[in-house]
Order: sequence, then structure tokens, then C-alpha cells
Amino acid sequence: MLHYGTRTHPNDYPVTMIQPPARVLFIPHGGGPLPLLGDRHHAELVSFLGDITPVLGRPAAILVISAHWEAKVATVTSGARPPLIHDYSGFPEEAYRIGYPVPGAPELASRIRQLLGDNDIGVRLDAQRGFDHGLFVPLKLMYPDAAIPCVQLSLVQGLDPELHIRIGETLSALRDSNIAIIGSGFSFHNMRAFSFRAETKPDPMNIRFEDWLQLTCTGDALTEAGRRQRLIEWEAAPHARYCHPREEHLLPLHVCYGVANKAARRVFRGNILGWQSIALLR
Repeated sequence: MLHYGTRTHPNDYPVTMIQPPARVLFIPHGGGPLPLLGDRHHAELVSFLGDITPVLGRPAAILVISAHWEAKVATVTSGARPPLIHDYSGFPEEAYRIGYPVPGAPELASRIRQLLGDNDIGVRLDAQRGFDHGLFVPLKLMYPDAAIPCVQLSLVQGLDPELHIRIGETLSALRDSNIAIIGSGFSFHNMRAFSFRAETKPDPMNIRFEDWLQLTCTGDALTEAGRRQRLIEWEAAPHARYCHPREEHLLPLHVCYGVANKAARRVFRGNILGWQSIALLR
């Protein structure tokens, strides 16, 4: 039985209970390249990302919504061989030699443009943009062979939660084509609070927000209209702005919710850099 982190909530499910495998996943991607550098404060995350792959199966392609790309309109990588963007600083030299030669998926990018455009959501293709660490760090652990074509989708400047749910709703048709959709962010992302403190006591504000987010995303008692509204009004959650002074690491979750439009199953709740974070599978 696979499970990660401390199991303390009634909506916590072991991975093996999820049938059939869902193809919409929200994950924390960790601190820069540290999951790939053997950092001990990422051990739980690294184990989870390696073991979740059989649940997702072998998709035809992967769409990643990364917290590390914002654009004026929804923008899609459309190159056949996007380069990597090592978009972090202050790490050892090996962090800038990390490779992940995964192919792009220009046809999928064009389909995404059509889906969004047909639903009056501003969209453009970018054939020059590469893949940032929100994509290559987790996927290098999940699919190390770098053989599955990938496309990355930006967040939209202004960070409107309702718009990002709408983007997900518009892309839900991709699920019928064996396209895995991964929101790569962090359910806790207060950069001033992060530290290398894996053995310290849990932070009550972090815990209360994670509890709220988990209930919002997994609670069976909620209607989908109610769940959607709670995510739109996420700033009303306990300690929301402490956990997310800026919401770019949360909004990939909103896109994933829009795609699936149903309750998620929590497949990870563990410590990363001393703070609790969750992953959700639909």
C-alpha cells in the first residue's frame, strides 16, 4: 500500500485505492532543483513523485501548468524541441547541467490554442519558449526516460482564480485523448518562511490552510458549485495570505480543478523544506 506523509485526515486515501487511474494531478515541485540534488528535505516528495507514475500510466503526452510562467494571455509552448530554462540561482554548478531532452508536442499545442480560442479565452503559441523547472524537475523523477512529449501552459497575468478554473474547464476535452494534465506548484509557498528545517514543529497557520485546502478539494459533502466558489474565494481561507503572499503557486490547482470538475483524492501530504504540502489526484 502506497502512502506518503502523515495520514491524519478522513479523506486521505492510499494510492492503490484509486481506480481507474486519474490523469489530472496537482503536485508540489519542491525548491528549485533540490529534489534532483539529493536534498534530504525533499526526500518525501522525491519518493512520492517516483511512485505516483504507475497510477498515471503512460500518457500519449503531458500538459504541465507551471507556477513559473506568467503571460498576458494563456501561452502554450509549441516548439518541437523546447530547451530547458534553468530558472533559479544560487545553487551548485550541477544544478545548471541538469538535462531533460523531452520532445515538445506542436500538434497538441495547436489543439490547446483552438480549444481556448473557441471559448473566448485569449491564447497564443510560443515556439521559442523552453521548459522551466516546474516541468523538468518533477517529470525527471516521474518519467526519467524523457520520452513522452510535453507542452507547457502559462498562467495569465492578473492571477484571476476564476479565469484559471475556466481555462481548465475548456481543456477538459483533452482527457479523452490520453493527455495527462499536471499542475505544478505548491500548496504552501511563503518564500520568507521557507528554510532547511525539516525537524522543526509544524506551523499551525500552514496546517490550518492545508486542512482547509484538502477539505475544499476532497470533501464529498460539497457541491461542485460550492467547491468552485471556495476555490475562487480562496483568500478567505485561514491564513491564506500567509501561506500564499502571491498566488502563482496555488493557481495550477485551479486549472486542474477546472479540468476535472470533481472532488480530488489526496495522494500526498508531507514535509518539504519543513512545511506541509499536498498533492491531489483526479
